[in-house]
Amino acid sequence: MDILLITLASILRDSAPIVFASLGETLNERGGVVNLSVEGTMLLTAMTGFAAAHATGSLAVGFLAAMLVGALVALIVAFGSITLKRDQVAVGFILTLMMADLSSFLGVPFVRIPGPSVQPLPIPVLKDIPFLGPILFNQNIVTYLSFVLIAGMWVWFYKTQPGLRLRGTGERPEAAFARGTNVVLLRYVYTALGGALIGFAGAAYSLSIKLGWSHRHTAGFGWIALAIVIFGGWDPLKVALGAYLFGALRASATNLQGIFPGLPVEVFPLLPFPLMILTLVIFNSEGLNPVLNLLPTGVRRTLMGVLRSNPPAALGTHFEQE
Repeated sequence: MDILLITLASILRDSAPIVFASLGETLNERGGVVNLSVEGTMLLTAMTGFAAAHATGSLAVGFLAAMLVGALVALIVAFGSITLKRDQVAVGFILTLMMADLSSFLGVPFVRIPGPSVQPLPIPVLKDIPFLGPILFNQNIVTYLSFVLIAGMWVWFYKTQPGLRLRGTGERPEAAFARGTNVVLLRYVYTALGGALIGFAGAAYSLSIKLGWSHRHTAGFGWIALAIVIFGGWDPLKVALGAYLFGALRASATNLQGIFPGLPVEVFPLLPFPLMILTLVIFNSEGLNPVLNLLPTGVRRTLMGVLRSNPPAALGTHFEQE
């Protein structure tokens, strides 16, 4: 039982950066902007967060610096796509390549040196609740904030007027504009906020998961975050589930390393990525049709509704606001 609790708690903790990055990109895409710079942004902000925290001795400064950098990179994507009307995918992809190289160049003085890290913050009384206490309430502040973000973003999307305007901007910007929404301003604001969350994810990784900075420190996690947004159907709860699923796959790969000691150690860190791709294929509603057809009609319709992945209708499109 202790091993199970420790494993589940570590999955929640290790998945927190992916939760932030995936929900940040969800925020961007719900507003109609594809921010393909997530991979490069995470690399640059992981370096920035660690460097700022190391230089000042303050974790808060590290996270704030990373969030600022993430927001600035996202605003470049927004300016290129919204104002200059350039292809969002192309702008984001070029930025990913540039930010990745920039992180390696600027991060040379900080490679493999010790620095501050996020410490555990058990919540008194709650941490002693049987089973759930050690899993949910014996974490650090980054993990707690990821729980708050998941719930807060779901409420914002589906239970508030600003959230309705955001979804309208990503679905039907012309109709949103006709109702008085400043579509361009809203897209800029939410793109910057999403970029800040991605920046927080980069800092969270270097300050609480894989401590310190090294070349290609978060390599691959930005692309996984983009895939998880699609897997989750642009819904905060499903996106978070996808992030935790990836965390579970990483934990499984770690356990397999102990079971198969004869295999090269380089194999196991790579396993979660093809496994995640396989999971995305399996959970695609079309790929599941042969299995779903074996189920009762009511159950099949319910699962199809849950698994259906419909992107915002205006995602990646340009909008002329007069």
